[in-house]
Amino acid sequence: MQEAKRLVAGYDGSAGSSLAVRWAAQHAPLLDAELLVVHCSLWPLFTQDLGPVQGISDSGLRHHAQAVLDQGAAEALTVEPTLRIRTVLLDGLPTAQLRRLSNEAAMLVLGSRGTGGFLGLLVGSVSLELAATANCPVAVVRLDPAPEGPIVVGIDSTGSPVALHDACVLAEAMRTDVVIVHVLRLPFSGGRDAAAPRARREARALLGAAAASARTLSPGGSIHEELIEETSVPRALLNSSRGAGITVVGTKSQRLARGTIGSTAHAVLHHATGPVLISRERPIAKIQGMGPGA
Repeated sequence: MQEAKRLVAGYDGSAGSSLAVRWAAQHAPLLDAELLVVHCSLWPLFTQDLGPVQGISDSGLRHHAQAVLDQGAAEALTVEPTLRIRTVLLDGLPTAQLRRLSNEAAMLVLGSRGTGGFLGLLVGSVSLELAATANCPVAVVRLDPAPEGPIVVGIDSTGSPVALHDACVLAEAMRTDVVIVHVLRLPFSGGRDAAAPRARREARALLGAAAASARTLSPGGSIHEELIEETSVPRALLNSSRGAGITVVGTKSQRLARGTIGSTAHAVLHHATGPVLISRERPIAKIQGMGPGA
């Protein structure tokens, strides 16, 4: 079990990153974690002239980058004035810097889109790339955070133990319920083959086992099971995630080339209306005292 107790939030001054920082500020205390707000300045990649303009106070690219970072910290403190918070200004591409910081983080928190213009195209790719390459779970925050909704977690035929763990840790921290969703994929022809009854029994057994594990991990909340028969796994999970406080999905990066995620996680990340947590190989650390007998 990893012991990192730090949420790392990327901030670039955009509306999307503002949502991310505010979400991270709200949830860091619930997870007994500090918040590290990070701004990555791209200007050193293009010029060495970062200092102030002679005779003009508060000028220069370095000062501007620091001002953006300070703004991010101020936004976090408006949400939670007693927050344990630190800031760091880094030079270079945000993907590389945030991936490095993910080694010691409990979670990365990012906006779904970055700033506009040419640089916005570069920054806007950060969420997708880090969802596939970070060394900790990655929360991508977008409009309609629905903070009062349950935690919805999608599980596949393996039971998705890391995603289930992360969902239960969040549920305990947020004092909310967990909805475990498993999709039994139907053939596009719409027919029901002879194996369907057996497949349903196996799917219900899988859900039951996952629910039993969830009740151990999150004894303070209600655990709900949802078996859906659909031709499209992403569509079914997206429909179930409407109104969720956050939707948790795993990634199949261990089976694919590094830098890619499974098709379901990819679709949910792009189309969910609320926050999405992409679970990675290393789960969120439990809150001290969480679990049976606490």
